[in-house]
This record gives sequence, C-alpha cells and structure tokens, in this order.
Amino acid sequence: MGESRGSIAFFATYRPPMPLDIFSVPNPPSSIRDEVHLTDGVSYNYNCRPIPKDALKSLLKRPKLVAEGGATDADVDSGRVSGLLFVSERDGGLETLRVALRFDDSGGKQTCKVFSLADVFGAADFTGARLEDSGCIGGGYKMGSRSVDHSLIYVSTKEPVEERRSPWTVVYKTNLRTGKTERLTPKGQFDLSPAVSPSGKKVAMATFRPEGWEGEIEDLQTDIFVMNVERPPMRKRLIKNGGWPSWASDDVIFFHRKVGDTWGVFRHDTRTNETVRVTPEAFDAVTPAAISETKVAVATIRQKSKFTDVRVEAQYRHIEIFDTAAGAGQPPLQITQKTRPKTDHFNPFVLDDGGRVGYHRARSDLLKHGDDVPRNFHKMESPVKDVGTFRVSGVFPTISNDGSKLAFVDNEFKAVWVADSQGLRVVYETKGPDNIFAPMWNQNPDKDILYVCMGPSFNAGKPLEICAIPNVSSGTRQRRQLTKGKFNNAFPSSSPDGSRFVFRSTRDGGDKKHKNLYIAEDAEVGEYSGGTVTRLTNGEWTDTHCQWSPRGDWIVFSSTRDKPKDAPELDNGLDSGYYAVFMVKVSDPTVVIRVVQSGDDLGGHVNHPVFSPDGRSIAMTADLAAVSADPISLPLFIHSVRPYGDIFVVDIDPDDARKNKDVKKFHRVTHSRYEYSTPAWTMFATDDPNAQWNMLVNKDSYTPACPYAYPDGGESWHMTGHLCIPRRCC
Repeated sequence: MGESRGSIAFFATYRPPMPLDIFSVPNPPSSIRDEVHLTDGVSYNYNCRPIPKDALKSLLKRPKLVAEGGATDADVDSGRVSGLLFVSERDGGLETLRVALRFDDSGGKQTCKVFSLADVFGAADFTGARLEDSGCIGGGYKMGSRSVDHSLIYVSTKEPVEERRSPWTVVYKTNLRTGKTERLTPKGQFDLSPAVSPSGKKVAMATFRPEGWEGEIEDLQTDIFVMNVERPPMRKRLIKNGGWPSWASDDVIFFHRKVGDTWGVFRHDTRTNETVRVTPEAFDAVTPAAISETKVAVATIRQKSKFTDVRVEAQYRHIEIFDTAAGAGQPPLQITQKTRPKTDHFNPFVLDDGGRVGYHRARSDLLKHGDDVPRNFHKMESPVKDVGTFRVSGVFPTISNDGSKLAFVDNEFKAVWVADSQGLRVVYETKGPDNIFAPMWNQNPDKDILYVCMGPSFNAGKPLEICAIPNVSSGTRQRRQLTKGKFNNAFPSSSPDGSRFVFRSTRDGGDKKHKNLYIAEDAEVGEYSGGTVTRLTNGEWTDTHCQWSPRGDWIVFSSTRDKPKDAPELDNGLDSGYYAVFMVKVSDPTVVIRVVQSGDDLGGHVNHPVFSPDGRSIAMTADLAAVSADPISLPLFIHSVRPYGDIFVVDIDPDDARKNKDVKKFHRVTHSRYEYSTPAWTMFATDDPNAQWNMLVNKDSYTPACPYAYPDGGESWHMTGHLCIPRRCC
C-alpha cells in the first residue's frame, strides 16, 4: 500500500543544525592538530564507547564481519584493527547503534567500516522504528568452570508500552557469539545509560523510580541500580538520585547528580559505602567517564550564560579530567580547551587505558567563517501503516491541500519559506528574530493564501496578530492584518472551503490571559471592513492549537480545561501542563469531546493536533512516551517553553463521534532523544510527482542565514526551544 494515507511532516527541536561526530585527543593534547576523527563522517554520530579487544575478537567471527571486515585476532592484538560502538542517524533518521571497525595500516592511513546491529546479528531483534543507545560490552569472564560469553549491553525502545507518560527505555543484552537477545530490565521498570564494570560482571543503570516519570525534562532524578550480567532479576539499588554511571573498578563508580542549581560528578565506593563530590559546586559537571579509581573525565560548563550572551570560553561545554588523589587546590586537567575553545564537547569516553579521551561535537569546522548552515529535509522510517514521515529543517511545516506547496518559518522565526514548483525561496521576511511563526495555508488552494502569526512567540502578555500573505506564489511579499485589539491571537486554520478561519485568542481572558477559540466569519477581511468574530469556546483555561476537520464539521484543539484546581500553576516550572486533545462541533459548540488525554492524572502535554486528510486519524506531539535519553547529556542546556516529546497518532471514527471519547490506543511514530513537534499531514506521499516540494526530501537544502561559525570550528548559535538564535546558552 506504500504511503496511501499520505505523509506527516514535522520538525526537530534541540537537534543541532550541523552534524555531530566523534573525535579523540591524547591525554593531554597540545593543540587542535592532535584531534583525530573516529568515524566515516556519515550522518550524525555520537555517544561512543570502545569495544574491548577480547570482545572485538568474538565480534569479528560474526558472518557479516568475516565477509566484509577481513580482520583477524592478530590484527586486533597488534592494534591494526580497533572497534567502536556509537549511535548514528544514517538509517531512515532512526537513532540506532552502529559497530565501527577502524583499520590503521602501516603507513598511518586510517579507514573505518560501519555496520548496523542488523548487519551483525540479523534483523530479528534490530528492525522497525526504535531508538538504541548506550552500547557497551559485558561478559568475558569465568564463572566457575564456565566461560561467560561477551554480550552487547544497550538501551532500546523497541517494545511498545501501553501506559501513558511511561518511558519505553529498556536495557537488553545480545550475545556476541550466538546473537541471542534477552531483556535485562525487569518488566514494568525502565532504565537509561547502562554501564559495565571492568570485569564485565556488573551492569549499572539509571532507573526511573517506581512512581514513574513525572514530567521532568532536565533532572530525571533516577536511581542507580546494579545487577550481574548473568543474573538480571537480581538487582539492587546502589545510589539514590544519580544518573550516567561509569565504573572505575568493580568497587568504585562515578555518576552525576543535580544538587541545588548545579550539576556535579560524584564518586561512590561500594567497599565503604562512601559517596563524595568530585567536581566543585561552583559550576556544572556532567556525564562522567572513569579513567581509574581516582581519575574521571567529565563535561563541564564553568560559567552559565544568558539568552543574549556572546559566549566566552568558560560558557562552552568542555572535557576536563579530575583526580581525587591530587592535592588540595590542584586544578583539573583541561582537555578540549586546548583544541577548540569555542566549541561544545559532549559525553566523554576513554580510549587506550586513559591515554586518549574521546567525545562528540558539532562539525562546525566544515563551515568557513560567515557560511550559512545547511538544512535538509529527511525522509524517516515510519512505523504507521500506509503513512510516510519526513523531518523538515524549518519550524511549523504546513502543506497546501493540493500538495503543491510546503511552507515553514526558519529557525529564527524571522522569515517564511515556501517550496513549490518554482523551487525553495523566502516569501516574507521580518526585520528581526522571534517575529513570525505558525504559518498555515488556507484550505482552498485556489486562494493561494498563507496565514501567519506576527509578533513574539510564547508570550501571552504581548500582542500577537494574525495576518494573511496573499498571492504567495507570486512573491509579492505583502501581508494583510486580520485581527485587531492588541490581543494575543494565534494558530489560524481555515474551513475546508476557505471562507472562515478558527483561531485562539486572549481577548476575553482577563488578567490571567486565558485563551479560547474564535471563528472569523469572513476569512478575507478578518475583523476589518465589517468582518465579525464568533466565540466558539468559553472558560478559564487555555484552548489552543486548533485545526478545522477535512469535512468541516469538527475542530480539533489542545486544552488545559481538565486541569485540577489544586494542580501547580506551572508544570516543572515551564508552563501550565495538563494539555489534552479535544474536538468541538462547529454547528453546536456545546458538544465537546475529549479525544486524547496525556496520563491517567491528565497531567502532561498532548499538543498541536492535526487531522489526517481522510479524517480517520489525528496526529499530535505528545509526552506519551516520557523521555528516551538523559536530557542533560544532549546538546542543549536550556529547555523549551513547552516540552513536546514525540509524534503520535490515534485513530478516530469520523462518522460516530461517541467512539472518539478518550481513545485508548495510540501509535508512536517517532523514537527520539530530541523533541519532534508541530506535525502537518498531507494526502500526498513523499514520492508523489504531484507534490513538488518532495524534490527537497533527502536531496536539496535551504540555507537560512546563521553566520555565527568561528574559523576554528567553534560556534555561537544554539538550537533553543524553538529558535536557532545566536548567543543562546547551552
């Protein structure tokens, strides 16, 4: 059937505009010339760990590696061949593990061959939409007279979870010799960031607490549990409130924890049950990689930065080595400050018994000073039958009803771009960032009208107006304001015939800026020239993210109307939370149906709902699968105004509204450590010849101005919650 129900477009929050890749330097380095690139440079690559020599010898006996690797045990012993495990996004946009074989010939030339886990072990356990992370090697020791095989230990989200707002992250092990896979995480529990002790016997992981995930998007407050590789049901809590474990020996483990406003790295000795802080309280330190019982490599941010800062060296994330055995006052060894002082470096790992330190960073060194940052459209692997998916490197994608035009705003919220038969170009541009967002086509393609929101985003106290850009394809770059009154008006969506549009507004919201839905009865003039506005919903809550159904009988929207009276005003200090998806009947606004709630307690976020073109499904961005990675390990340190999550789909009955109340079953579309948001669903497939924008998928790119790359490979831009604005802190 292919993509017979069309395709869903969305954009990624927090994903850096330049690819991430993996490097190492000697300990200590002397200059930028010491940095060595460790992968083949394809796609985004990160979260690397080395494969021990004995495990690599076992892995090289797998048929695929025998056929294509051609390496022997002698090659491993001599150092001519080494192995790495890392995450890559080269397979349909999925964030999955790869095995890399690095070959170093006698002349010093280095080459790299990269294999998927399906290549190595077969597709049975490594297929379909999923996220894989934190690959490491366990086993390889004697248990009495028996030798325990080496195993790959890793996280995967491949098993669906029915409970809402529950993580899907489970730790598995795959035997390197037999290829057999088994689950290590007990049923009903969920883990992140597994780490294996040097003996190969113990596995530590960051475990979500019994009460589950409660909406945290920075400090997950996991506990560290330890189990034996061969006896997974027998596990115990080692550390309360800790994450990202790293073994120094079978008795000493490092981890990170947030205390007050600062992240620190700690050392725990199981022999004495003593825990001490290794890094100072004065600055943030995260993602430890143990070198010995006293030495640990960490990522530090020595000085916090503000939104408007032009960052100095201390405000970048750098790799440093701390030694608990050093005398008082002895400074840590700075590693990446000596190579790329104005570049962020992430998630260190140790090579050659501490002789080298690895990390990943953005490939901003590929840009020359003043170059634009390339952006691409990427077709993604879709788990939903008959529906394609693709990621747009722009924000708020919207596709015209006839499939001929795709529009979006750039990551600075400064300009509107359109892709159609004429190519890719700017059709409207404002004077500065954070001035325009949420474009939406009028559903009547003959009108060639694009609606936009003009003004600052995510600020209910500031005026925000809805405008129309008429004759978009002509490139006249004109606009016509449709709302007035200095209210906060946003998220317009036209009726199928294009004669009216629905939007949300604070106009009757009082001091607390409550938002309700309204309909402009004449889409051509809005509130001007005698145009009228009809109130559709009424209450002291937030109704937002509205879209008219293909038939014109319902409007879907996101709302906090079921938020309990005693709930905190803000969810984790960000926004009101408690968003759910509702539908209101256009002809009788008293008929309102809750279609999707977030969790059993209604908490959380289910936002930006959109109908499928046939009206049989609703796509949305939601936190139904919690988080899939330790957020503080990601390339951002400040999070968005509103957390998003992943893209999900629920099926509805367009003919019987009663069946659409509190739909239980949902389909997870994306599996990501980033946040995927603001979906748009078109009837056209990504390879449909009638959809001219699809020529950009996986091929062409657009390059919005972001000329903030330093000649040494540093960067001063950052993907913020919704913008690519220079000088935002990480």
